[in-house]
Amino acid sequence: MKKWFKYIRPYLPYFILGPLCMIVEVIGEVIMPRLLSVVINSANAGTLTSGTSLKIMAEMIATALVMMAGGIGGAYFGSKASVNFGADLRADMYKRVQAYSFANIDKFSTGSLVTRLTNDVTQIQNFVNMLLRMALRAPGMMIAALIMAVSIKPELSTVFAVSIPVLAVIVGCIIRTAHPRFRNMRKRVDALNTFVQENVTNIRVVKSFVREEYSEKGFRKVNADLKEAGLSAFRVVILMQPVMTLLMNLTVLAVVLIGGRIVLSNGMEIGDLSAFITYVTQILVSLVMVSFILMIASNANSAADRIREVLNEPIDLSDEDAAEPDRLVERGEIEFRNVSFRYYKESEEKVLNGISLKIPAGSTVGIIGSTGSGKSTLVSMIPRLYDADEGEVLVDGVNVKDYALVNLRDGIGMVLQKNTLFSGTIEENLRWGDAEATEEEIRTIAEYAQADSFVSSFPDGYGTMIDQGGTNVSGGQKQRLCIARALLKKPKILILDDSTSAVDTATESEIRKAFRGSLKGSTKIIIAQRISSVMDADEIIVLNEGEITGIGTHEELLKTNTEYREIYESQSGKEAV
Repeated sequence: MKKWFKYIRPYLPYFILGPLCMIVEVIGEVIMPRLLSVVINSANAGTLTSGTSLKIMAEMIATALVMMAGGIGGAYFGSKASVNFGADLRADMYKRVQAYSFANIDKFSTGSLVTRLTNDVTQIQNFVNMLLRMALRAPGMMIAALIMAVSIKPELSTVFAVSIPVLAVIVGCIIRTAHPRFRNMRKRVDALNTFVQENVTNIRVVKSFVREEYSEKGFRKVNADLKEAGLSAFRVVILMQPVMTLLMNLTVLAVVLIGGRIVLSNGMEIGDLSAFITYVTQILVSLVMVSFILMIASNANSAADRIREVLNEPIDLSDEDAAEPDRLVERGEIEFRNVSFRYYKESEEKVLNGISLKIPAGSTVGIIGSTGSGKSTLVSMIPRLYDADEGEVLVDGVNVKDYALVNLRDGIGMVLQKNTLFSGTIEENLRWGDAEATEEEIRTIAEYAQADSFVSSFPDGYGTMIDQGGTNVSGGQKQRLCIARALLKKPKILILDDSTSAVDTATESEIRKAFRGSLKGSTKIIIAQRISSVMDADEIIVLNEGEITGIGTHEELLKTNTEYREIYESQSGKEAV
Protein backbone atom coordinates (compact mmCIF):
# COMPACT_ATOMS: atom_id res chain seq x y z
CA MET A 1 0.00 0.00 0.00
CA LYS A 2 2.91 2.35 0.69
CA LYS A 3 4.05 1.97 -2.93
CA TRP A 4 0.55 2.73 -4.27
CA PHE A 5 -0.01 5.66 -1.86
CA LYS A 6 2.82 7.44 -3.63
CA TYR A 7 0.47 7.87 -6.60
CA ILE A 8 -2.50 8.86 -4.40
CA ARG A 9 -0.84 11.56 -2.28
CA PRO A 10 -0.58 14.32 -4.98
CA TYR A 11 -4.29 13.94 -5.80
CA LEU A 12 -5.60 13.24 -2.30
CA PRO A 13 -8.39 15.89 -2.54
CA TYR A 14 -9.84 14.08 -5.57
CA PHE A 15 -9.59 10.73 -3.77
CA ILE A 16 -11.54 12.20 -0.83
CA LEU A 17 -14.12 14.31 -2.69
CA GLY A 18 -15.08 11.54 -5.13
CA PRO A 19 -16.34 9.05 -2.51
CA LEU A 20 -17.95 11.86 -0.46
CA CYS A 21 -19.99 12.92 -3.49
CA MET A 22 -21.10 9.32 -3.95
CA ILE A 23 -22.24 9.22 -0.31
CA VAL A 24 -24.45 12.25 -1.05
CA GLU A 25 -26.05 10.27 -3.89
CA VAL A 26 -26.54 7.27 -1.58
CA ILE A 27 -28.33 9.39 1.02
CA GLY A 28 -30.72 10.60 -1.68
CA GLU A 29 -31.41 7.05 -2.88
CA VAL A 30 -32.22 5.93 0.67
CA ILE A 31 -34.54 8.92 1.33
CA MET A 32 -36.55 8.50 -1.90
CA PRO A 33 -38.39 5.23 -1.00
CA ARG A 34 -39.36 6.65 2.37
CA LEU A 35 -40.91 9.74 0.77
CA LEU A 36 -42.76 7.55 -1.70
CA SER A 37 -44.08 5.32 1.08
CA VAL A 38 -45.63 8.38 2.78
CA VAL A 39 -47.51 9.20 -0.42
CA ILE A 40 -48.74 5.59 -0.85
CA ASN A 41 -49.81 5.26 2.80
CA SER A 42 -51.64 8.63 2.73
CA ALA A 43 -53.39 7.76 -0.52
CA ASN A 44 -54.37 4.33 0.79
CA ALA A 45 -55.78 5.92 3.97
CA GLY A 46 -57.59 8.65 1.97
CA THR A 47 -55.74 11.44 3.80
CA LEU A 48 -53.55 12.64 0.90
CA THR A 49 -54.15 16.34 0.15
CA SER A 50 -52.87 18.40 -2.78
CA GLY A 51 -50.72 20.45 -0.40
CA THR A 52 -49.09 17.32 1.00
CA SER A 53 -48.57 15.95 -2.52
CA LEU A 54 -46.89 19.15 -3.69
CA LYS A 55 -44.69 19.28 -0.61
CA ILE A 56 -43.50 15.69 -1.01
CA MET A 57 -43.05 16.21 -4.74
CA ALA A 58 -40.84 19.24 -4.09
CA GLU A 59 -38.81 17.23 -1.56
CA MET A 60 -38.37 14.41 -4.07
CA ILE A 61 -37.27 16.83 -6.83
CA ALA A 62 -34.80 18.52 -4.48
CA THR A 63 -33.47 15.12 -3.42
CA ALA A 64 -33.10 14.06 -7.06
CA LEU A 65 -31.16 17.23 -7.88
CA VAL A 66 -28.82 16.70 -4.93
CA MET A 67 -28.36 13.08 -6.03
CA MET A 68 -27.52 14.22 -9.55
CA ALA A 69 -24.95 16.70 -8.25
CA GLY A 70 -23.40 13.99 -6.07
CA GLY A 71 -23.30 11.52 -8.96
CA ILE A 72 -21.70 14.03 -11.35
CA GLY A 73 -19.18 15.13 -8.70
CA GLY A 74 -18.30 11.53 -7.87
CA ALA A 75 -17.76 10.65 -11.53
CA TYR A 76 -15.69 13.83 -12.14
CA PHE A 77 -13.40 13.52 -9.13
CA GLY A 78 -13.09 9.75 -9.60
CA SER A 79 -11.98 10.20 -13.20
CA LYS A 80 -9.50 12.96 -12.27
CA ALA A 81 -7.99 10.84 -9.52
CA SER A 82 -7.75 7.60 -11.52
CA VAL A 83 -6.37 9.16 -14.72
CA ASN A 84 -3.65 11.04 -12.80
CA PHE A 85 -2.90 7.88 -10.79
CA GLY A 86 -2.48 5.89 -14.01
CA ALA A 87 -0.36 8.58 -15.71
CA ASP A 88 2.08 8.82 -12.78
CA LEU A 89 2.31 5.03 -12.43
CA ARG A 90 3.01 4.64 -16.15
CA ALA A 91 5.67 7.39 -15.99
CA ASP A 92 7.41 5.66 -13.07
CA MET A 93 7.37 2.32 -14.88
CA TYR A 94 8.84 3.87 -18.02
CA LYS A 95 11.52 5.62 -15.96
CA ARG A 96 12.33 2.33 -14.27
CA VAL A 97 12.66 0.51 -17.59
CA GLN A 98 14.97 3.27 -18.84
CA ALA A 99 17.24 2.56 -15.86
CA TYR A 100 17.40 -1.18 -16.64
CA SER A 101 20.66 -2.72 -17.73
CA PHE A 102 20.73 -5.08 -20.71
CA ALA A 103 20.61 -7.98 -18.23
CA ASN A 104 17.39 -6.60 -16.70
CA ILE A 105 15.79 -6.10 -20.09
CA ASP A 106 16.68 -9.68 -21.05
CA LYS A 107 14.30 -10.91 -18.30
CA PHE A 108 11.26 -9.36 -20.01
CA SER A 109 10.15 -9.62 -23.61
CA THR A 110 9.51 -6.33 -25.41
CA GLY A 111 5.86 -7.30 -25.90
CA SER A 112 5.47 -8.00 -22.19
CA LEU A 113 6.89 -4.61 -21.20
CA VAL A 114 4.59 -2.86 -23.69
CA THR A 115 1.56 -4.73 -22.26
CA ARG A 116 2.53 -3.89 -18.69
CA LEU A 117 3.04 -0.20 -19.50
CA THR A 118 -0.27 0.09 -21.36
CA ASN A 119 -2.90 -2.58 -20.79
CA ASP A 120 -1.96 -3.48 -17.21
CA VAL A 121 -1.79 0.15 -16.08
CA THR A 122 -5.18 0.77 -17.71
CA GLN A 123 -6.63 -2.14 -15.71
CA ILE A 124 -5.34 -0.58 -12.48
CA GLN A 125 -6.60 2.86 -13.53
CA ASN A 126 -10.09 1.52 -14.26
CA PHE A 127 -10.12 -0.32 -10.95
CA VAL A 128 -9.16 2.84 -9.04
CA ASN A 129 -11.95 4.74 -10.81
CA MET A 130 -14.50 2.06 -9.94
CA LEU A 131 -13.22 1.85 -6.39
CA LEU A 132 -13.66 5.58 -5.83
CA ARG A 133 -17.19 5.50 -7.23
CA MET A 134 -18.34 2.25 -5.63
CA ALA A 135 -16.17 1.55 -2.56
CA LEU A 136 -18.23 3.81 -0.28
CA ARG A 137 -21.39 3.90 -2.39
CA ALA A 138 -22.06 0.15 -2.37
CA PRO A 139 -21.44 -0.61 1.34
CA GLY A 140 -22.92 2.78 2.30
CA MET A 141 -26.15 2.03 0.44
CA MET A 142 -26.28 -1.49 1.81
CA ILE A 143 -25.88 -0.36 5.43
CA ALA A 144 -28.26 2.60 5.09
CA ALA A 145 -30.90 0.52 3.27
CA LEU A 146 -30.55 -2.26 5.85
CA ILE A 147 -31.08 0.21 8.70
CA MET A 148 -34.15 1.66 6.97
CA ALA A 149 -35.55 -1.82 6.25
CA VAL A 150 -35.08 -2.94 9.87
CA SER A 151 -36.68 0.28 11.12
CA ILE A 152 -39.77 -0.44 8.99
CA LYS A 153 -40.28 -4.10 10.00
CA PRO A 154 -37.61 -5.94 12.03
CA GLU A 155 -39.31 -9.36 11.65
CA LEU A 156 -39.31 -9.11 7.88
CA SER A 157 -35.57 -8.36 7.87
CA THR A 158 -34.74 -11.96 8.82
CA VAL A 159 -34.70 -12.84 5.10
CA PHE A 160 -31.29 -11.16 4.95
CA ALA A 161 -29.86 -13.69 7.41
CA VAL A 162 -30.18 -16.28 4.64
CA SER A 163 -29.62 -14.34 1.41
CA ILE A 164 -26.51 -12.34 2.40
CA PRO A 165 -24.36 -15.31 3.60
CA VAL A 166 -25.34 -17.36 0.54
CA LEU A 167 -24.38 -14.45 -1.72
CA ALA A 168 -21.03 -14.01 0.08
CA VAL A 169 -20.13 -17.69 -0.36
CA ILE A 170 -20.98 -17.62 -4.08
CA VAL A 171 -18.93 -14.45 -4.65
CA GLY A 172 -15.94 -15.91 -2.78
CA CYS A 173 -15.98 -19.10 -4.88
CA ILE A 174 -16.27 -17.17 -8.14
CA ILE A 175 -13.38 -14.80 -7.30
CA ARG A 176 -11.14 -17.66 -6.19
CA THR A 177 -11.74 -19.37 -9.52
CA ALA A 178 -11.35 -16.20 -11.61
CA HIS A 179 -8.00 -14.89 -10.32
CA PRO A 180 -5.63 -17.48 -11.87
CA ARG A 181 -7.61 -17.35 -15.11
CA PHE A 182 -7.16 -13.58 -15.38
CA ARG A 183 -3.42 -13.95 -14.77
CA ASN A 184 -3.20 -16.53 -17.54
CA MET A 185 -5.10 -14.16 -19.84
CA ARG A 186 -2.53 -11.41 -19.21
CA LYS A 187 0.28 -13.80 -20.22
CA ARG A 188 -1.56 -14.54 -23.45
CA VAL A 189 -1.85 -10.82 -24.15
CA ASP A 190 1.94 -10.60 -23.72
CA ALA A 191 2.43 -13.39 -26.25
CA LEU A 192 0.09 -11.74 -28.77
CA ASN A 193 1.75 -8.33 -28.45
CA THR A 194 5.22 -9.85 -28.83
CA PHE A 195 4.19 -11.78 -31.94
CA VAL A 196 2.48 -8.79 -33.57
CA GLN A 197 5.37 -6.44 -32.83
CA GLU A 198 7.96 -8.88 -34.15
CA ASN A 199 6.12 -9.72 -37.35
CA VAL A 200 4.90 -6.20 -38.19
CA THR A 201 8.33 -4.66 -37.54
CA ASN A 202 9.95 -7.30 -39.74
CA ILE A 203 7.21 -7.42 -42.36
CA ARG A 204 9.78 -6.97 -45.17
CA VAL A 205 11.57 -10.16 -44.08
CA VAL A 206 8.25 -12.02 -43.95
CA LYS A 207 7.40 -10.91 -47.49
CA SER A 208 10.86 -11.51 -48.92
CA PHE A 209 10.74 -15.13 -47.74
CA VAL A 210 7.08 -15.50 -48.81
CA ARG A 211 6.16 -16.50 -45.25
CA GLU A 212 2.84 -14.64 -45.02
CA GLU A 213 0.93 -17.90 -44.59
CA TYR A 214 3.32 -19.06 -41.86
CA SER A 215 3.00 -15.67 -40.11
CA GLU A 216 -0.80 -15.78 -40.34
CA LYS A 217 -0.79 -19.31 -38.94
CA GLY A 218 1.33 -18.18 -36.00
CA PHE A 219 -0.97 -15.23 -35.39
CA ARG A 220 -4.06 -17.45 -35.47
CA LYS A 221 -2.49 -19.65 -32.80
CA VAL A 222 -1.57 -16.85 -30.33
CA ASN A 223 -4.89 -15.15 -31.06
CA ALA A 224 -6.80 -18.39 -30.40
CA ASP A 225 -4.82 -18.92 -27.18
CA LEU A 226 -5.82 -15.45 -26.00
CA LYS A 227 -9.43 -16.05 -27.00
CA GLU A 228 -9.58 -19.31 -25.02
CA ALA A 229 -7.90 -17.70 -22.00
CA GLY A 230 -10.34 -14.77 -22.18
CA LEU A 231 -13.36 -17.03 -22.50
CA SER A 232 -12.12 -19.15 -19.61
CA ALA A 233 -11.86 -16.06 -17.39
CA PHE A 234 -15.09 -14.41 -18.49
CA ARG A 235 -17.17 -17.58 -18.22
CA VAL A 236 -16.77 -17.14 -14.47
CA VAL A 237 -17.77 -13.46 -14.70
CA ILE A 238 -20.74 -14.30 -16.91
CA LEU A 239 -21.88 -16.88 -14.35
CA MET A 240 -22.00 -14.24 -11.62
CA GLN A 241 -24.77 -12.09 -13.11
CA PRO A 242 -27.50 -14.78 -13.48
CA VAL A 243 -26.66 -16.25 -10.06
CA MET A 244 -26.96 -12.81 -8.46
CA THR A 245 -30.20 -12.04 -10.30
CA LEU A 246 -31.71 -15.37 -9.27
CA LEU A 247 -30.81 -14.84 -5.62
CA MET A 248 -32.13 -11.27 -5.74
CA ASN A 249 -35.45 -12.33 -7.23
CA LEU A 250 -35.84 -15.15 -4.71
CA THR A 251 -35.23 -12.71 -1.85
CA VAL A 252 -37.76 -10.21 -3.23
CA LEU A 253 -40.27 -13.03 -3.72
CA ALA A 254 -39.80 -14.12 -0.10
CA VAL A 255 -40.32 -10.54 1.10
CA VAL A 256 -43.52 -10.18 -0.98
CA LEU A 257 -44.96 -13.49 0.28
CA ILE A 258 -44.15 -12.83 3.94
CA GLY A 259 -44.82 -9.09 3.80
CA GLY A 260 -48.11 -9.61 1.92
CA ARG A 261 -49.46 -11.74 4.76
CA ILE A 262 -48.40 -9.12 7.30
CA VAL A 263 -50.16 -6.39 5.28
CA LEU A 264 -53.34 -8.50 5.03
CA SER A 265 -53.29 -8.96 8.80
CA ASN A 266 -52.97 -5.17 9.19
CA GLY A 267 -49.53 -5.53 10.72
CA MET A 268 -47.93 -3.32 8.10
CA GLU A 269 -49.00 -0.60 5.66
CA ILE A 270 -48.83 -1.16 1.91
CA GLY A 271 -46.53 1.87 1.42
CA ASP A 272 -44.10 0.50 3.98
CA LEU A 273 -44.02 -2.85 2.16
CA SER A 274 -43.30 -1.01 -1.09
CA ALA A 275 -40.45 0.90 0.57
CA PHE A 276 -39.17 -2.34 2.16
CA ILE A 277 -39.05 -4.08 -1.22
CA THR A 278 -37.11 -1.10 -2.64
CA TYR A 279 -34.64 -1.31 0.23
CA VAL A 280 -34.26 -5.07 -0.31
CA THR A 281 -33.45 -4.38 -3.95
CA GLN A 282 -30.96 -1.68 -2.95
CA ILE A 283 -29.25 -4.03 -0.47
CA LEU A 284 -28.93 -6.82 -3.01
CA VAL A 285 -27.83 -4.44 -5.79
CA SER A 286 -25.18 -3.12 -3.40
CA LEU A 287 -23.99 -6.68 -2.80
CA VAL A 288 -23.81 -7.21 -6.55
CA MET A 289 -21.76 -3.99 -6.80
CA VAL A 290 -19.40 -5.23 -4.09
CA SER A 291 -19.04 -8.59 -5.81
CA PHE A 292 -18.37 -6.82 -9.12
CA ILE A 293 -15.69 -4.67 -7.44
CA LEU A 294 -14.09 -7.82 -6.04
CA MET A 295 -14.19 -9.44 -9.48
CA ILE A 296 -12.53 -6.43 -11.10
CA ALA A 297 -10.09 -6.39 -8.18
CA SER A 298 -9.10 -9.96 -9.04
CA ASN A 299 -8.27 -8.89 -12.60
CA ALA A 300 -6.54 -5.72 -11.38
CA ASN A 301 -4.53 -7.73 -8.86
CA SER A 302 -3.10 -9.83 -11.69
CA ALA A 303 -2.12 -6.61 -13.47
CA ALA A 304 -0.72 -5.15 -10.22
CA ASP A 305 1.50 -8.21 -9.71
CA ARG A 306 2.99 -7.73 -13.17
CA ILE A 307 3.48 -4.00 -12.58
CA ARG A 308 5.24 -4.70 -9.28
CA GLU A 309 7.58 -7.08 -11.10
CA VAL A 310 8.70 -4.18 -13.30
CA LEU A 311 8.97 -1.67 -10.44
CA ASN A 312 10.66 -4.12 -8.04
CA GLU A 313 13.10 -5.63 -10.54
CA PRO A 314 16.49 -5.03 -8.89
CA ILE A 315 18.69 -3.01 -11.22
CA ASP A 316 22.04 -4.76 -11.36
CA LEU A 317 23.85 -1.69 -12.71
CA SER A 318 23.77 1.52 -10.71
CA ASP A 319 26.14 4.31 -9.76
CA GLU A 320 24.94 4.76 -6.18
CA ASP A 321 28.32 3.60 -4.86
CA ALA A 322 30.39 5.45 -7.47
CA ALA A 323 33.61 6.69 -5.89
CA GLU A 324 34.03 9.55 -8.41
CA PRO A 325 30.50 10.50 -9.58
CA ASP A 326 31.61 13.91 -10.91
CA ARG A 327 34.45 12.57 -13.00
CA LEU A 328 34.24 12.90 -16.82
CA VAL A 329 35.88 10.82 -19.55
CA GLU A 330 38.73 13.10 -20.60
CA ARG A 331 41.32 11.08 -22.58
CA GLY A 332 39.72 7.78 -23.62
CA GLU A 333 42.31 5.31 -22.38
CA ILE A 334 40.80 1.83 -21.85
CA GLU A 335 42.10 -1.14 -19.89
CA PHE A 336 40.69 -4.63 -19.24
CA ARG A 337 42.17 -6.45 -16.27
CA ASN A 338 41.52 -10.20 -16.23
CA VAL A 339 37.85 -9.71 -17.24
CA SER A 340 35.47 -12.69 -17.37
CA PHE A 341 31.72 -12.67 -18.03
CA ARG A 342 28.75 -15.04 -18.26
CA TYR A 343 25.28 -14.16 -19.51
CA TYR A 344 23.80 -16.97 -17.42
CA LYS A 345 25.50 -16.74 -14.05
CA GLU A 346 24.84 -20.37 -13.14
CA SER A 347 26.49 -21.53 -16.37
CA GLU A 348 30.07 -22.81 -16.26
CA GLU A 349 30.83 -21.62 -19.80
CA LYS A 350 32.20 -18.08 -19.97
CA VAL A 351 31.46 -15.70 -22.83
CA LEU A 352 34.68 -13.80 -21.98
CA ASN A 353 37.53 -15.50 -20.18
CA GLY A 354 40.47 -13.71 -18.58
CA ILE A 355 40.61 -10.75 -20.97
CA SER A 356 43.53 -8.39 -20.27
CA LEU A 357 44.48 -5.59 -22.67
CA LYS A 358 45.24 -1.89 -22.75
CA ILE A 359 44.06 0.55 -25.43
CA PRO A 360 45.96 3.88 -25.47
CA ALA A 361 43.99 7.11 -25.66
CA GLY A 362 43.49 8.39 -29.21
CA SER A 363 44.40 5.10 -30.87
CA THR A 364 42.38 3.12 -33.41
CA VAL A 365 41.83 -0.51 -32.49
CA GLY A 366 40.16 -3.20 -34.58
CA ILE A 367 38.53 -6.29 -33.13
CA ILE A 368 37.98 -9.31 -35.35
CA GLY A 369 36.85 -12.85 -34.72
CA SER A 370 34.26 -15.47 -35.59
CA THR A 371 30.57 -15.06 -34.77
CA GLY A 372 29.96 -15.64 -31.06
CA SER A 373 33.57 -15.01 -30.07
CA GLY A 374 32.52 -12.26 -27.62
CA LYS A 375 33.37 -9.12 -29.61
CA SER A 376 30.13 -7.22 -28.87
CA THR A 377 30.12 -8.38 -25.26
CA LEU A 378 33.66 -7.10 -24.78
CA VAL A 379 32.92 -3.54 -25.93
CA SER A 380 29.60 -3.52 -24.00
CA MET A 381 31.68 -3.57 -20.80
CA ILE A 382 33.16 -0.14 -21.55
CA PRO A 383 29.93 1.93 -21.19
CA ARG A 384 28.66 -0.56 -18.54
CA LEU A 385 25.85 -2.04 -20.59
CA TYR A 386 26.98 -5.17 -18.75
CA ASP A 387 29.26 -5.49 -15.72
CA ALA A 388 32.15 -7.93 -15.60
CA ASP A 389 31.65 -10.99 -13.36
CA GLU A 390 35.37 -11.07 -12.63
CA GLY A 391 38.15 -8.52 -13.09
CA GLU A 392 37.65 -4.85 -13.86
CA VAL A 393 37.32 -2.43 -16.75
CA LEU A 394 39.04 0.97 -16.46
CA VAL A 395 38.61 4.17 -18.45
CA ASP A 396 41.33 6.79 -17.94
CA GLY A 397 42.69 4.63 -15.14
CA VAL A 398 39.41 4.65 -13.19
CA ASN A 399 37.11 1.64 -12.75
CA VAL A 400 33.96 2.22 -14.82
CA LYS A 401 31.91 1.39 -11.70
CA ASP A 402 33.31 4.53 -10.05
CA TYR A 403 31.86 6.84 -12.72
CA ALA A 404 28.32 8.19 -12.67
CA LEU A 405 26.62 6.30 -15.51
CA VAL A 406 25.53 9.53 -17.23
CA ASN A 407 29.10 10.89 -17.23
CA LEU A 408 30.63 7.62 -18.38
CA ARG A 409 28.18 7.10 -21.23
CA ASP A 410 28.24 10.76 -22.19
CA GLY A 411 31.92 10.34 -23.08
CA ILE A 412 31.31 7.23 -25.19
CA GLY A 413 29.69 7.08 -28.60
CA MET A 414 28.43 3.64 -29.58
CA VAL A 415 26.92 2.43 -32.83
CA LEU A 416 25.35 -0.91 -31.99
CA GLN A 417 25.28 -3.96 -34.23
CA LYS A 418 21.53 -3.46 -34.71
CA ASN A 419 21.10 0.06 -36.07
CA THR A 420 17.99 1.79 -34.78
CA LEU A 421 16.35 5.03 -35.88
CA PHE A 422 13.28 6.55 -34.27
CA SER A 423 10.11 8.00 -35.75
CA GLY A 424 10.73 11.65 -36.60
CA THR A 425 12.86 13.66 -39.00
CA ILE A 426 16.45 12.82 -39.91
CA GLU A 427 17.55 15.96 -38.09
CA GLU A 428 15.70 14.95 -34.93
CA ASN A 429 17.40 11.55 -35.05
CA LEU A 430 20.84 13.08 -35.46
CA ARG A 431 20.22 15.50 -32.58
CA TRP A 432 20.22 12.52 -30.22
CA GLY A 433 23.99 13.00 -30.43
CA ASP A 434 23.83 16.71 -29.56
CA ALA A 435 20.51 18.45 -29.03
CA GLU A 436 22.18 21.88 -29.30
CA ALA A 437 24.06 21.23 -32.56
CA THR A 438 23.70 23.84 -35.30
CA GLU A 439 22.46 22.92 -38.77
CA GLU A 440 25.99 23.49 -40.08
CA GLU A 441 27.46 21.08 -37.51
CA ILE A 442 24.85 18.46 -38.39
CA ARG A 443 25.62 18.75 -42.11
CA THR A 444 29.40 18.61 -41.51
CA ILE A 445 29.15 15.49 -39.34
CA ALA A 446 26.80 13.88 -41.90
CA GLU A 447 29.46 14.52 -44.54
CA TYR A 448 32.05 12.72 -42.37
CA ALA A 449 29.68 9.73 -42.12
CA GLN A 450 29.03 9.85 -45.89
CA ALA A 451 25.35 10.54 -45.22
CA ASP A 452 24.96 14.12 -46.48
CA SER A 453 24.88 13.15 -50.15
CA PHE A 454 21.85 10.87 -49.92
CA VAL A 455 20.06 13.01 -47.30
CA SER A 456 20.40 16.07 -49.55
CA SER A 457 18.88 14.09 -52.42
CA PHE A 458 15.61 13.71 -50.50
CA PRO A 459 12.97 16.38 -51.31
CA ASP A 460 12.79 17.41 -47.63
CA GLY A 461 16.49 16.93 -46.91
CA TYR A 462 17.17 16.74 -43.18
CA GLY A 463 13.45 17.30 -42.57
CA THR A 464 12.63 13.93 -44.17
CA MET A 465 10.46 11.83 -41.87
CA ILE A 466 11.85 8.48 -40.77
CA ASP A 467 9.29 5.70 -40.38
CA GLN A 468 9.28 3.56 -37.23
CA GLY A 469 12.51 1.57 -37.11
CA GLY A 470 13.90 3.44 -40.13
CA THR A 471 12.12 1.17 -42.61
CA ASN A 472 12.01 3.85 -45.35
CA VAL A 473 15.81 4.04 -45.69
CA SER A 474 18.20 1.32 -46.81
CA GLY A 475 20.43 -0.66 -44.46
CA GLY A 476 23.53 1.25 -45.57
CA GLN A 477 21.80 4.62 -45.21
CA LYS A 478 20.60 3.66 -41.76
CA GLN A 479 24.13 2.70 -40.72
CA ARG A 480 25.58 5.99 -41.94
CA LEU A 481 22.91 8.00 -40.11
CA CYS A 482 23.63 6.07 -36.90
CA ILE A 483 27.36 6.75 -37.31
CA ALA A 484 26.64 10.46 -37.85
CA ARG A 485 24.49 10.48 -34.71
CA ALA A 486 27.36 9.00 -32.69
CA LEU A 487 29.94 11.39 -34.22
CA LEU A 488 27.78 14.40 -33.37
CA LYS A 489 28.24 13.45 -29.74
CA LYS A 490 31.97 14.23 -30.10
CA PRO A 491 32.87 11.27 -27.88
CA LYS A 492 36.26 10.57 -26.32
CA ILE A 493 35.66 6.90 -27.12
CA LEU A 494 33.88 5.78 -30.30
CA ILE A 495 32.75 2.16 -30.62
CA LEU A 496 31.57 0.86 -33.98
CA ASP A 497 30.08 -2.62 -33.57
CA ASP A 498 30.09 -4.03 -37.12
CA SER A 499 28.33 -0.82 -38.13
CA THR A 500 29.64 -0.51 -41.70
CA SER A 501 28.70 -4.00 -42.85
CA ALA A 502 25.93 -2.69 -45.13
CA VAL A 503 28.02 -0.04 -46.93
CA ASP A 504 30.35 -0.64 -49.86
CA THR A 505 34.10 -0.73 -49.33
CA ALA A 506 34.67 2.64 -51.05
CA THR A 507 32.18 4.39 -48.76
CA GLU A 508 33.65 2.58 -45.75
CA SER A 509 37.10 3.80 -46.74
CA GLU A 510 35.85 7.40 -46.88
CA ILE A 511 34.27 7.01 -43.43
CA ARG A 512 37.54 5.71 -41.96
CA LYS A 513 39.41 8.58 -43.60
CA ALA A 514 36.98 11.04 -41.99
CA PHE A 515 37.60 9.40 -38.61
CA ARG A 516 41.30 10.12 -38.88
CA GLY A 517 40.57 13.79 -39.52
CA SER A 518 37.55 14.55 -37.33
CA LEU A 519 38.31 12.29 -34.33
CA LYS A 520 42.05 12.71 -33.91
CA GLY A 521 41.92 12.82 -30.12
CA SER A 522 39.29 10.10 -29.73
CA THR A 523 39.86 6.42 -29.09
CA LYS A 524 38.21 4.40 -31.86
CA ILE A 525 37.25 0.74 -31.52
CA ILE A 526 36.05 -0.94 -34.71
CA ILE A 527 34.44 -4.39 -34.63
CA ALA A 528 34.28 -5.87 -38.10
CA GLN A 529 33.91 -9.07 -40.08
CA ARG A 530 35.95 -7.70 -42.99
CA ILE A 531 39.69 -7.43 -42.45
CA SER A 532 39.73 -4.47 -44.86
CA SER A 533 37.73 -2.54 -42.22
CA VAL A 534 40.46 -2.86 -39.57
CA MET A 535 43.73 -3.46 -41.41
CA ASP A 536 44.78 0.20 -41.07
CA ALA A 537 44.17 0.20 -37.29
CA ASP A 538 47.01 0.92 -34.88
CA GLU A 539 46.33 -2.43 -33.29
CA ILE A 540 44.09 -5.41 -34.10
CA ILE A 541 42.72 -7.78 -31.48
CA VAL A 542 41.77 -11.31 -32.52
CA LEU A 543 39.12 -13.00 -30.37
CA ASN A 544 38.18 -16.67 -30.38
CA GLU A 545 35.66 -18.26 -27.99
CA GLY A 546 35.96 -15.42 -25.50
CA GLU A 547 39.74 -15.33 -25.36
CA ILE A 548 42.35 -13.12 -27.02
CA THR A 549 44.42 -15.20 -29.44
CA GLY A 550 46.39 -12.38 -30.99
CA ILE A 551 47.23 -8.66 -30.76
CA GLY A 552 49.24 -6.66 -33.26
CA THR A 553 49.22 -4.73 -36.51
CA HIS A 554 47.90 -6.22 -39.73
CA GLU A 555 51.38 -7.17 -40.90
CA GLU A 556 52.37 -8.65 -37.53
CA LEU A 557 49.24 -10.80 -37.27
CA LEU A 558 49.67 -12.14 -40.80
CA LYS A 559 53.03 -13.51 -39.65
CA THR A 560 52.18 -14.64 -36.12
CA ASN A 561 48.46 -15.47 -35.94
CA THR A 562 47.09 -18.48 -37.85
CA GLU A 563 43.44 -17.59 -37.33
CA TYR A 564 43.91 -14.02 -38.61
CA ARG A 565 45.88 -15.26 -41.60
CA GLU A 566 43.15 -17.77 -42.49
CA ILE A 567 40.46 -15.05 -42.34
CA TYR A 568 42.59 -12.77 -44.53
CA GLU A 569 43.23 -15.48 -47.12
CA SER A 570 39.58 -16.52 -47.27
CA GLN A 571 38.45 -12.91 -47.78
CA SER A 572 41.19 -11.74 -50.14
CA GLY A 573 41.44 -14.93 -52.19
CA LYS A 574 45.21 -14.85 -52.08
CA GLU A 575 47.86 -16.33 -49.86
CA ALA A 576 49.46 -14.13 -47.23
CA VAL A 577 53.13 -13.37 -47.78
